[in-house]
Amino acid sequence: MALTGAIVRRQRRDDLEDVNLLELAPERCAEWEERDDRVVVIRPGPSSTGLRRLLDRFLFELSAKRIKLDDMGSFVWRHLDGQHTVGEIADLLRREFDERAEPAEDRLAKLIWAFRREEFVMYPGWDDRD
Repeated sequence: MALTGAIVRRQRRDDLEDVNLLELAPERCAEWEERDDRVVVIRPGPSSTGLRRLLDRFLFELSAKRIKLDDMGSFVWRHLDGQHTVGEIADLLRREFDERAEPAEDRLAKLIWAFRREEFVMYPGWDDRD
C-alpha cells in the first residue's frame, strides 16, 4: 500500500510539471493558530501505516510540533485559502512587503513547496484525488 501511495504521489507530481502553478490556488490543510500577530502551524501526525508508521512516528516525535512563521510566511499562510492563486498571492506579497518580497514568485514557490512537502497545504483537484 505504501508503495502504491508513493507511485500515486510521484504521478501527481509529474502531472503538475506541465501546469502553470501560478494559476493554482493552494489550500491550508493543517491546523494553525495566531500568536503575537504571527501564524503558528501545528504539524500533523504521520498518516502512514505498517512498519513505515513506526519510523514516521519516531521522526515525528523528534521534530518540532509547532512552527512559528515569520511575518512574510504568516502573510502568505493567511492567503492560502483555496481562493487566491499563487500569482495573486505573489502580487499581494509585493504590495505588502515591497522590495523585501523579491523575487516574490521564487520565494513563494519555495515556501509553498515546503508547506506541501510537510502536508500543510494541498492543491485542490490535484492532491485530493484518490
